[in-house]
Amino acid sequence: MADQEDVAFDKVLEVVGNDGKFQKVFNHFYNVGLVCFASMAYMNIVMTLNEPNHSCYVPGKENFSLSDETWKNLTLPTEKDNRGVESISSCKMYNISNFIDKPVENWNFTEADKIECAYGYDYDKTWYKRTVVSDEDWVCNKTLYQTNTFVFHRIGEIVGTFVFGQLGDTIGRKPVFYVSSVIIIVGRIMTTLTPSIYFLFAIASACSMLTSMSIFLSPLIIAMETSKEEDRAHIAMMQCIGWTLGMCIMPLTFWAVGDWVWFLMITTLPIGLFALYPKYMIESPRWLATKRHLERCANELNRIAKINGKKVEVTVKMLEEMLPDLKVENVFGIASLFTGWRLAKNTCMIIVCWSTAVLTYFVLILNSTRMGGNPFLSFMWQSLIEFPAYVLGRWIGDRLGRRFTNAFSFLSISLTCIPIILIVQDASNEYFSLALVVFVKFCCSITFFAVNLQSMEIYPTCLRQSGISIGSICANSLGVFGPYVVYLGTKYDVRYPYMIICVLCFLGFVCALFLPETLHHKLPNTLHEAQKFGKQQKFWALPQKPVEVEEDELKSLKTKQ
Repeated sequence: MADQEDVAFDKVLEVVGNDGKFQKVFNHFYNVGLVCFASMAYMNIVMTLNEPNHSCYVPGKENFSLSDETWKNLTLPTEKDNRGVESISSCKMYNISNFIDKPVENWNFTEADKIECAYGYDYDKTWYKRTVVSDEDWVCNKTLYQTNTFVFHRIGEIVGTFVFGQLGDTIGRKPVFYVSSVIIIVGRIMTTLTPSIYFLFAIASACSMLTSMSIFLSPLIIAMETSKEEDRAHIAMMQCIGWTLGMCIMPLTFWAVGDWVWFLMITTLPIGLFALYPKYMIESPRWLATKRHLERCANELNRIAKINGKKVEVTVKMLEEMLPDLKVENVFGIASLFTGWRLAKNTCMIIVCWSTAVLTYFVLILNSTRMGGNPFLSFMWQSLIEFPAYVLGRWIGDRLGRRFTNAFSFLSISLTCIPIILIVQDASNEYFSLALVVFVKFCCSITFFAVNLQSMEIYPTCLRQSGISIGSICANSLGVFGPYVVYLGTKYDVRYPYMIICVLCFLGFVCALFLPETLHHKLPNTLHEAQKFGKQQKFWALPQKPVEVEEDELKSLKTKQ
């Protein structure tokens, strides 16, 4: 759509209602309710792959009158953990076969007596009754099974986002939503059936992530394209709230259930309920208009009008009169995002910001499950901090703009990582370190909100889902290394993840500064509009709300009814 057609279509939306019952129910049902369960389905594998505290099982204790703790101290060597603290080894034991006939007071082991766990493992069941890790012994020499599963997840998400992101702009948001729901549910069911064969488990895990991004994007984009401009930040915040609700409920669910199989089912299957309630799931009329499907567009607009209680009927003839110059634009999928210097630059900057935000968030999530104490409450508290972050992110974003909100959140993360690096190894500073990490998560949530909103507002209607998809593809390509970043911190030095986050977020800060401001600007609809978006903006200028346009065209439209 050219600018005049864009304004005309916005007027049509005003007539049928762009802030009525339909928008409110749609957002609460899909962008909060659905997203709550979709976020759990997205992240539940993280908790099922948690590694409980464990040590080698050494048989023979029943032959001696010793407590469990004394037996472990006697038969297990000590080693330094990732904080440099001496503790009982998780993966080594002493070979007691040469000492079993001697009194325990004469047992004197040397370095040569250390061996790998030969009889299996003892798992601490304080928090977990069953995880896939404890069921299949994916610890010690199989620890990378956990890490590699996360990598398969990211690969599945990359492939699926590439395919389904473009399909959303080709065949529509609505069919992609339904396909996404089915694939996620089937993939998670297959995951619970295949852990004994790791290759099949990894493939099933990857398949379950093929549509993990599109199930979020489809309802979000439909909401953006059927609502008034002033509500865009609010809609994005609602989806973020839905995400955070899921992140808070999910660990408590696992804590209550204790079994990873039931946990996966409980946090995945409810997605199907949203697919079975089609009343409010429409195709985006704005997308239909750009594809020149005017009859379907009129039907969907009338559907919105009916739910909103508007006594109006939009016809194909009316749309043809209001959008006379509208032509189906030739686009070439993701490749079109790199046509023209300005659009290519914006795309690259968003990719860097998106990748940095996702990697930082993912590393913090994985780290939170490996902290001491109650892992469920730790996960929940770090998730709860996202609520005020999203509210503050929306408030700042609607006043200072998306660009400065994004940039200074990145800078805050980078600067906060410096004291974390300096003190995190000292156990006496554990609570102070945790407070700083929570603040990093707070800033990361603001950044995540801002870059997500910018992605929605910078790309044109004909490429909106493809544009967001390329950001997700690149973010998950970098995210493949996230589990290994956490692995470095877990196995070698706890400071490494924060060093990496510090550098990457400073890069994100620089890139965010060079994105155009989107506050108070119309969503670009055509490739041509996106190629010149932000051209007249000044670098240091704050966004100004435009003067209200005349309502002559709206009155003219109402006269036709």
